[in-house]
Amino acid sequence: MQIHALGLGDFCEEEYSLIGIHTALEDYKLAYLLNKNLNTHFSKSQKNLEFESNKKRASFSIYNFSSKKYDFDWFLIANSFKRENQTESNELLLTTETKTYLIPEKKKVDFFIKISGEISFEFLANAVNKIKNIEQIITSYSIDKNTLKSKDFLIF
Repeated sequence: MQIHALGLGDFCEEEYSLIGIHTALEDYKLAYLLNKNLNTHFSKSQKNLEFESNKKRASFSIYNFSSKKYDFDWFLIANSFKRENQTESNELLLTTETKTYLIPEKKKVDFFIKISGEISFEFLANAVNKIKNIEQIITSYSIDKNTLKSKDFLIF
């Protein structure tokens, strides 16, 4: 009798492309500029991407856009979450800030654009170039998702 084993990887492989964006903009300003320059319609998702580890919670903002023309789903995802911690020491109120990253190996990336579905290299390169041409964006580039250790955090 022949036995076949299936791993979890056989079921979880979602096809998507990933763009990294470096900018000092807030998420809503970035979404506005992307809508203006890419002819997209990003809107704030009703729920954030939330994680809890070591009793610390992190919430990453998500904007989404569904393209009926190309049948793609686009997601603008923040890579960092800032939390202010206040402690009292000798009648002084000290405030520290901790930063949590969605994809820790890409700490310099401020936002990701995840495009679900199979898209051509030319389409992706064109989108990256349009994003690069936005004045308030430092740079943008395509990221090979297979090089990421934390790529499972992008499956939602």
